[in-house]
Amino acid sequence: MRYLILVLLCAFNLTANAQWWRGDFKKHKRYPLIAQPKNNSVKRIPKFAMAKVKLPYAKVPRSAYNLELCEKAVIKSAQHYMRYREYAMASYKFSELAELYVKENRLSEAKWYYLQSILISKRQGDQQHTINNLINLGMVKADLGDLVQAQQDLAEARQIAVTTGRVADLLTIDKKLAYLKSNKVWLSKSELRYAEAVELSGKIK
Repeated sequence: MRYLILVLLCAFNLTANAQWWRGDFKKHKRYPLIAQPKNNSVKRIPKFAMAKVKLPYAKVPRSAYNLELCEKAVIKSAQHYMRYREYAMASYKFSELAELYVKENRLSEAKWYYLQSILISKRQGDQQHTINNLINLGMVKADLGDLVQAQQDLAEARQIAVTTGRVADLLTIDKKLAYLKSNKVWLSKSELRYAEAVELSGKIK
């Protein structure tokens, strides 16, 4: 057996040597290596290659459909937080929902959700959120013509800001109060609202 294996190896070696000398195994041509750049800084890149490419920006217009989609999403999220008793997050969702209603000019609904958010934020001890809600609620009530209640909400927000030492909120509230007292737009809105109510009651009679 050993001699048989030795004979086979010798025969294979002779065959390989014959192929080599005949040139059956062609040698691959070796190319020179590519020179590596010595300067790796950004300065060597042409200016036109570094120019910023401006992509087309599609601005989505604010429509009733978009607001309705946002409203459904926020309501679903608020229901989720209320179901799992995560009241702090639910309070913020109520405020977000009220802001959407303000954009839709649905002020009565915005007022209701701000009130719900304030109730929760007070229980949770979130004073910053309570202040923000009271400011927004006051402006909504002013738009509805309830100037007295609007000033009361702003005064309550101011008292919380003074107690907790929130100087920035205090300045904001003072500006809102001054705006309410000096701007005649609120008075005209109030008179218009009551005039419409009187006219409607006259038609019913």
